[in-house]
Amino acid sequence: MQTVLVLVIEDDPEVQAILDDALCEGGYEPALAASGEEAVTLLKGRKLPYRALVTDINLLGRIDGWEVAKQAREMDPHFPVIYMTGAAADQWPSHGVPNSVLLRKPFAPAQLVTAISTLLNAAEPVAPTG
Repeated sequence: MQTVLVLVIEDDPEVQAILDDALCEGGYEPALAASGEEAVTLLKGRKLPYRALVTDINLLGRIDGWEVAKQAREMDPHFPVIYMTGAAADQWPSHGVPNSVLLRKPFAPAQLVTAISTLLNAAEPVAPTG
């Protein structure tokens, strides 16, 4: 079975650890980024085959989770996006990308794994490039 690499953007190290554990237990391989800038650099570099994006909305730095998701979708219109937030949920209808999922903090780690699985199963197959 091929490992599914999930890019996770979270600036709180304690939350990063919880997400990392949940994704590993769910059979995914998390790649952690602490800022929107770092995440956009990783996505645009295309060095690793990320299959989904999990992003906090309010991040340190200039690029928030809304913007990271928009840039990810510019590269791949079907890229699965899961937002996490404790305070910005009301902005999701106007700022979120279509066919994304929003998890309100605090949420059960299993909810994250389920959301990723649901989006990956709904995504259209991607033809290999290169």
